[in-house]
Amino acid sequence: MKRKFPNGPIISLPRVVIDQLFPSKHPFDPLAFSLWLARDYGDMVYYRLGPVRVYQLNHPDLIRQVLVEQAPKFHKPSLVKLGARRILGEGLLTSDGALWKQQRKLIQPAFRHDRLATAYGGVIAAFADRLVSSFADGEVRSIDEDMAKLTLAVVVKSLFGEELSIGADEIGESLHAVADAANDRLNTPFRLWSWLPTRRNRRAKRALARLDQIIRDLIEKHRHTAHQREDLLSVLLSATDADTGAKMSHQQLRDEMMTMFLAGQDTTAHALTWTWYLLSRNPEVEAKLQEELQRVLGGRAPLATDLPQLPYTEMIVRESMRLYPPAPAFARQSI
Repeated sequence: MKRKFPNGPIISLPRVVIDQLFPSKHPFDPLAFSLWLARDYGDMVYYRLGPVRVYQLNHPDLIRQVLVEQAPKFHKPSLVKLGARRILGEGLLTSDGALWKQQRKLIQPAFRHDRLATAYGGVIAAFADRLVSSFADGEVRSIDEDMAKLTLAVVVKSLFGEELSIGADEIGESLHAVADAANDRLNTPFRLWSWLPTRRNRRAKRALARLDQIIRDLIEKHRHTAHQREDLLSVLLSATDADTGAKMSHQQLRDEMMTMFLAGQDTTAHALTWTWYLLSRNPEVEAKLQEELQRVLGGRAPLATDLPQLPYTEMIVRESMRLYPPAPAFARQSI
């Protein structure tokens, strides 16, 4: 029987109780916790996690109210800004208000459907084909590592127009260290200050400095390149606000490229890895996928224009992301 609370359930559980509710190698599972609340308490649930007070919205209509219909009444919470701003600066994920609107306006042309299809679709197909060509019959692969390397190569090429060099492993390790630190800060109500010389903080600081230098060097290189490129950085360098004539500053470029760099690689690698895992557990679904790909593509590499003819493939990706979402939740704070 479900318990009823006048203002939603107030959850303030000690660690030992959480361990009993979610026994596993990793005691606290945020996704399982959120699903449990949604199933037991409905469309809106109020609870506390330490000092953090949360209203969890589970119904699409409520989420639409916050994100679309009454968006000016909400902004990104200080908890998220403090956790991510040191890494992402004032990029789209952390900025609010007028700055967010200006940056989105400048960035939006880079993500037009025709540009995605022509500039980035071919890059994705080419790098995927290169990876598959390296596979040998009978070998055992670490598919999560393969997907991390694949998405890193695609992101670097799409964002900066560059091929990954011998520094690929170093960049991958730096991305992992920075993402690990950011996730820890975002998901932990009680946190140590980032300036404390803990092992994780020192590792993240070194990794962020290395990524920062790589991105700043690439921006400088692009500024002094005469020929036109199709990568995202080149598009942003030439982007101009139609109303004010303003361009992005060097710092704004750095913040947006760091945001795209971190957000584009890790999430995509996770989504692909879980998709392959689920297909390996459902051979009948894999067989139907193979049939659709063979019927539509006939053995050739896919194009972005093929996507409308691959509905079952899209269903598989969407179902994989429903079961194992790379970004299962996000937050807004009432003003």
